Amino acid sequence: MNLEALQSAIRDQHLDGWLFYDHHHRDPIAYRILGLDEHSFVSRRWFYFVPAIGEPRKLVHRIESLKLDNLPGTKSEYSSWQELESQLATMLTGATKIAMQYSPRNAIMYVSMVDAGTVELLRSMGKQIVSSADMVSVFEAVLTASQIATHYAAQAKLDEVLRAGWQHIGDSVRAGHTPTEFDIVTFFNQGITRAGLWTDHGPNCSAGPNSADSHYEPTPESSRPLHNGDFVLIDIWAKLASASSPTQPDPEAIWYDITWTGVIGREPTNREHLIFNTVRDARDASIKAIEDAYAANQPIAGWQADDASRNLIRAAGFGDFFTHRTGHNIAIELHGNGAHLDNLETHDERLILPNTCFSVEPGLYFPGEFGVRNEVNMITQPGKATVTGPRQNKLLRL
Repeated sequence: MNLEALQSAIRDQHLDGWLFYDHHHRDPIAYRILGLDEHSFVSRRWFYFVPAIGEPRKLVHRIESLKLDNLPGTKSEYSSWQELESQLATMLTGATKIAMQYSPRNAIMYVSMVDAGTVELLRSMGKQIVSSADMVSVFEAVLTASQIATHYAAQAKLDEVLRAGWQHIGDSVRAGHTPTEFDIVTFFNQGITRAGLWTDHGPNCSAGPNSADSHYEPTPESSRPLHNGDFVLIDIWAKLASASSPTQPDPEAIWYDITWTGVIGREPTNREHLIFNTVRDARDASIKAIEDAYAANQPIAGWQADDASRNLIRAAGFGDFFTHRTGHNIAIELHGNGAHLDNLETHDERLILPNTCFSVEPGLYFPGEFGVRNEVNMITQPGKATVTGPRQNKLLRL
């Protein structure tokens, strides 16, 4: 835990402090930010208060009194619920505006870890509880230079795996074979392993009408064969594997996550061209909005980047078929705790911070017909925002 960095972030938000709280590992964010053992046994509530200035304070149950001993600060103990409430009030004396892993109206559910009853208890003590979402982004989503390098290393490797997979699909069908979607997933996973990459599940190969399901996952039992003339969507993601244990991920590596589409053995139809071009242009609208904001040193929130893409799709008359957010934060976790490009599923007011990574992936889905998603990743740095891999600008012909 970096106490100086925590207190600097608290002061930047003009808060009195940041209150961490957990019971039965309900808040994994707290464990990561505080550097606690995420697998330790926790059967009683604990609180850890980091004031904007001064020494942190701990409150733990007497039968788990050592729980926070590796953290700096003074310690109080409780046994009864009455004692917990009394000690908690004492612990927070002098602090009014306090951040917690809470989100008003559950708007940012990714950081909304504190139960309503605990928030009610603190409000009864006269405390104003505000969301820690922006501070969580600072500690969970901002990447080091070495982490950014792992993303680019994964990008170079996975782009080659994807290229080989598309080639394999075309060669197999031209040779008269009918590989299934699951066969292609197996081919990709073998390539991921050979490349020194690791993935937790997937990837996805979606043929024909299955591409209209944005979270379709083929199985050996339900997998569709690929035929000449099929429309195909590939969504693939991976990060560097551990150098010492290739079957495990590098614990500090950052993901690379992309989606491309193509057709087998024919030219795309006019409708496929129209839908692809609309999605591509929507992707580029979000990219430009972020690039322009960074070049001008202007803040941009996740919802604003989503609107840039979504407004173009709505203007084209396809708004009802864009059924998910435009993008998600990418970090050590595939869906990280930084700002998402989202003004549909949530109104994400978190800022897209420098030195963060995220996807830009608008999509249009027509049930029973086909779907197009066009996904790239971006990394922001002071003064600039960059797409980290190639952009697909036209449908592939296999």
